[in-house]
Amino acid sequence: MTATRSFLLVLAALLAGCGGSMSSSPQAPTSTTSGSSKVLVGAGSTFVYPLVSQWTGDYSKRAGVTVTYGAIGSGGGIAAIADRTVDFGASDAPLTHDQLIACKDCVELPWALGATAVAYNLKGAPQHLRLSGPVIAEIFLGTVTTWDDPAIIALNPGVSLPATRVTPVFRSDSSGTTFNFTDCLSHVSAQWKAKVGTSTQPQFRAGLGAKGSAGVSGTVSQTDGAITYVDVAYAQASHFSYAAVQNAAKEFVLPNIASTKAAAAAATAPKPNTPISIVDPPASAARAYPIATFTYVIIPKHSAKTATLKAFLTYAITTGQQFGPKLLFAPLPAKLVASDQQTVLALS
Repeated sequence: MTATRSFLLVLAALLAGCGGSMSSSPQAPTSTTSGSSKVLVGAGSTFVYPLVSQWTGDYSKRAGVTVTYGAIGSGGGIAAIADRTVDFGASDAPLTHDQLIACKDCVELPWALGATAVAYNLKGAPQHLRLSGPVIAEIFLGTVTTWDDPAIIALNPGVSLPATRVTPVFRSDSSGTTFNFTDCLSHVSAQWKAKVGTSTQPQFRAGLGAKGSAGVSGTVSQTDGAITYVDVAYAQASHFSYAAVQNAAKEFVLPNIASTKAAAAAATAPKPNTPISIVDPPASAARAYPIATFTYVIIPKHSAKTATLKAFLTYAITTGQQFGPKLLFAPLPAKLVASDQQTVLALS
């Protein structure tokens, strides 16, 4: 059995066990202040949902604790933990200064590591076209409008590309995946940085918006010539082609475990509540994929469920990492695990 087929079977099993959909739930599950310490409720990132789903089942067997997680998007997760309607939130984008203040004594730490694929649906095109960050920026700015544009042709010598119109598809909701994608484009394109910038919900200049990873995937599936950004697990599960993206070393790299680990290896150990950007790694990281990201868990420093939270978080950043590779999440670097453990120990 191939690795890709194994992955798809695992993902299909996850979807079946979670109602058959990776789309955002209509609302987050709600935590109650009188809830048992044997129950934890979280909400947020759709990106990390497949991995959290594996954690919740395994952890329940190990510790007898029920962990419920609503995949409502990073923005929803941040709002839910700030309102204390959940015990923990999850976001692919680090908290802004204002969000950290609004969360009232919260702390965030990286608990998973993945990559954002640049996926496309183009009849007659190869499975892995070559694209660069600046060209991707021009596509989403509306400057490159057809697939046979000279800028794309130059990156793909010998490939015959149709004159099909390019249709960028973006997340219309607040999304950590959008943050990761726009963070990369802001690093590699001065024009993008000036006109759009880095945000969980920027004002895109071209294309179609869709809600959630599932909404984006559905739009791309139905649109010849569409291009989007989505975590690599969704790209593979949706049978999308996705690009080999040029990094700072001028190498064209696909998103996978090895290239994601190479991007993370360039990061320094974080301080609590200090954002870690691993997009556009330096040229010395020749095999690094340029649109990789940590995804974060957000928890209160003080909670009636702190002991239960500490045990679950310790599991997630250590034992739970074993479930990542089959879902295309790379294990956390040891230096980040050590930093996370210190942060967890300080909760009270």
